[in-house]
Amino acid sequence: MVGQRFALLLSDHPWFTVTALAASANSAGKSYEEAIGSRWAMKAPIPENLKKMEVFDAEGDIEKITAAVDFVFCAVNMKKDEIKALEEKYAKHECPVISNNSAHRFTPDVPMIIPEINADHAEVITAQRKRLGTKRGFIAVKSNCSLQSYVPALYPLDEKFGVERCLVCTYQAISGAGKTFERWPEMIDNVIPYIGGEEEKSEKEPLKIWGKVENGEIVPADSPKFTAQCIRVPVSDGHLAAVFVDFKNKPSKEEIIDIWNSYSGEPQKLGLPHAPKQFLHYYIEDDMPQTKLCRDLEGGMAISVGRLREDTQYDYKFVCVSHNTLRGAAGGAVLLAELLCAKGWMD
Repeated sequence: MVGQRFALLLSDHPWFTVTALAASANSAGKSYEEAIGSRWAMKAPIPENLKKMEVFDAEGDIEKITAAVDFVFCAVNMKKDEIKALEEKYAKHECPVISNNSAHRFTPDVPMIIPEINADHAEVITAQRKRLGTKRGFIAVKSNCSLQSYVPALYPLDEKFGVERCLVCTYQAISGAGKTFERWPEMIDNVIPYIGGEEEKSEKEPLKIWGKVENGEIVPADSPKFTAQCIRVPVSDGHLAAVFVDFKNKPSKEEIIDIWNSYSGEPQKLGLPHAPKQFLHYYIEDDMPQTKLCRDLEGGMAISVGRLREDTQYDYKFVCVSHNTLRGAAGGAVLLAELLCAKGWMD
């Protein structure tokens, strides 16, 4: 599912041209169209310029692939140790890796970046290259898709008001499991209150994003404290989060909304191709944001926020929505590659 999103996003990218496709050995030697077969799940068709492109073996053809490309996007279904080894092989072949996988998210010298929030974490690449023995190769990862809705809404508030603790419940689309309703009929008219490993990621990964680069590694922050429940719901695309938050210095509702409406980061300053013009959109309507209506905002790269109000147990509560396979996966990785390219890390 994420690979298919990459194919669409990169088919007419203004900076990047797809020169190689790779998958498992089972697909090697086939055209992309043949390898996908009946599993194409996007509304748009397979891009014409990729249909007949021959698929390489991602593990067996590293020499050929790295000779043909300047960097790779990696989104694979393998065991975590196998992913770590694969990504390091590409990096050691002097080929930067922009990863959608979770395997390297807690490798201390691998930056895990939401481009509008912690672009400065790219500085750790220098130390990573030293460890890997590379001049150009490195690995950079994007965070879990569930974080993309609530972390962008919380992070801008922390510097001024100090976010102390956060309870979040995420209601996650079936495309996050690589599924459609045709392939997962059990999800129709159903809710599953468990997504393996997701709650741990939702509680732990924000602390690395909040962390600082020190002595050649990213040291995770001690706070805010996060607790999460992650629930699979019968929605095709889009993750919704219900957030409860406490501050060290409680702001007014108006102060929070002003910060959300005015916040921007490096992608906006640099005018990156996939950067939303406005990162955070606040809705004043009581019934917004809605997943179906808001997930595609600004090409699926903007975050929608609403229903901010005081709470009886926490200072405030609100709701937010992000597109899980665009901002949360392939789109977030493409934006990360654009950022690293603009900052000279791909040179």
